[in-house]
Amino acid sequence: MEPIEIFKKWLDEELKLSKARISSAVSLSTIGMDSFPNARFVSYKELIYNCFIITGSLNSRKGIEMETNDKVALTFWWTETERQIRIQGIASRLSEELADHYFSERNLNSQAVSSICEQGKEIDNLEQLEKKVLEKVSEKTAITRPNNWGGFSIKPLRIEFMDFKKTRYHDRKLYEIENGEWNLKQLQS
Repeated sequence: MEPIEIFKKWLDEELKLSKARISSAVSLSTIGMDSFPNARFVSYKELIYNCFIITGSLNSRKGIEMETNDKVALTFWWTETERQIRIQGIASRLSEELADHYFSERNLNSQAVSSICEQGKEIDNLEQLEKKVLEKVSEKTAITRPNNWGGFSIKPLRIEFMDFKKTRYHDRKLYEIENGEWNLKQLQS
């Protein structure tokens, strides 16, 4: 079975069991401007052309880091099925059309937050920012996607699956692209 098909199967199995509010959360790791790795959780959207889609603020730390160094990693940990998936790949910015599509799927409050907040920037008064968001939501008008909001498509080069076992003898498989084909290696746990 190809790694993308395994991912879909594992995701489906986890989603059927998960009670998590954000069951599609994934850790995104980037290389920081100071050469230190940075990891944070983001919402995985879907697969398009076998690439993993995430969205968010383009002028946030993660957005700037992906624009500067397109080598990224995604790590999924699924509690219910006790599985981990690690992905290393290349990030590319989404088209304006796709960014518009994902923004339109967000609820009004999330759209308002994205149109007003400057993610990761220092703030003096959080209550004042919350008030601005509430005012925007209360207008109940369509919110246009801000230019600094978009997303990234991550083309995988390596995908590692680890199925945890009570025996501690975990099933660990690494798929790597070699000469345009996925190559499988069984790894020790």
